[in-house]
Amino acid sequence: MSKILTDQQIQQYHDDGFIAPLRVMPEDEAFSIKTQLEEAERAFSDEFNAENRNNLHLIFSFLDELAHNTVIVDAVEDLIGPDIALWGSVMFTKESSSDHYVSWHQDATYMGMNSNDFLTPWIALTPSNIETGCMAMIPGSHKQNIHRHEDTFSENNILTRGQVVKDVDESKAVNLILKPGEISIHHGAVIHGSKPNKSKQRRIGFALQAYMPPSVKQLIGKNIWMHVRGKQRQDLDRVALKRPQYDMDSSSVLQRKLVNENYSNILYKGSKTKRKY
Repeated sequence: MSKILTDQQIQQYHDDGFIAPLRVMPEDEAFSIKTQLEEAERAFSDEFNAENRNNLHLIFSFLDELAHNTVIVDAVEDLIGPDIALWGSVMFTKESSSDHYVSWHQDATYMGMNSNDFLTPWIALTPSNIETGCMAMIPGSHKQNIHRHEDTFSENNILTRGQVVKDVDESKAVNLILKPGEISIHHGAVIHGSKPNKSKQRRIGFALQAYMPPSVKQLIGKNIWMHVRGKQRQDLDRVALKRPQYDMDSSSVLQRKLVNENYSNILYKGSKTKRKY
């Protein structure tokens, strides 16, 4: 029996590779988290630039709480089972009237796993719509193999390598419109992207990328995970991450540095060019 998702939502995920919207908190709670985020940005500006957007949940308690949010994790359990670990997180912020975009891509391409059967909840902390540059998905594309990606390293492309899948039929794209406090959930192999934010407000989304069952193994890089629910992973070489005791505690800052170095080694493996994120 499912914990939170309907049979229709579960079927949609398997058919299309994504579901949205799913409300996980009231709008005022999302606004409160956004306020905490902006306060943290002012206090620790170096941690929030483009080069430091990965794994902020490891050093800020309010983001760690999102990673363990009961409603989110219940939805994840309905889709991948009760034993859940988190690989990482990414803060996707598009400033107002910016040219930054995300090209068509599949998350699993460079993550170095033995399987694509994992998922990412994307939490809207501000309105995410066509004007602000919401995500768009190609339904059913997760059933295909991983496509060839061209690394562009385009300046305005938010992705690590600026990687792009060519010849995507954009007429099939579905825009995922989210209000603050709503999430989308997408499969590791679904083709997706987003256009620039042309509005006068920031578009902020927090991606928990990605939750994985024990069957998904890390083949490239160090085997590093945050336990979230159910049985602990039994991989002999696993490194278990600790939750932050408080914002920016020294052990958590060091832990995040090691995780981000591992991220970089994985995501840029084989590339002659390497960005700082």
